[in-house]
Amino acid sequence: VEGGAKKGDVLSVARLAGIMGAKRTPDLIPLCHPLSLTSVKVDLTVDKARDAIDISATCRLKGRTGVEMEALTAVAVAALTVYDMCKAVDRGMRITDIRLIHKAGGKSGEFRAD
Repeated sequence: VEGGAKKGDVLSVARLAGIMGAKRTPDLIPLCHPLSLTSVKVDLTVDKARDAIDISATCRLKGRTGVEMEALTAVAVAALTVYDMCKAVDRGMRITDIRLIHKAGGKSGEFRAD
């Protein structure tokens, strides 16, 4: 990942793909209505000790609904992009532990994972 892959800069492309994924969530998930996102931030951190990439996404909007589906989609699409760009090197990669960490707002109120 560090030196780049045949297809290009893995982390930058995955970050962009995650942002695009968040914006396209209503096109991918049935009955998920379009939202006017004001901010999408996708972070990818290489953890050499675990031979892993940690991906997180933060989505914001002005409104009264939650954006957890957009954030989860951003992480999933970023992870799939990493896989696609690196599969020639390691087809045994795994995408694991995608979960909601924190949500504020919306009808159900605040949620914070344990």
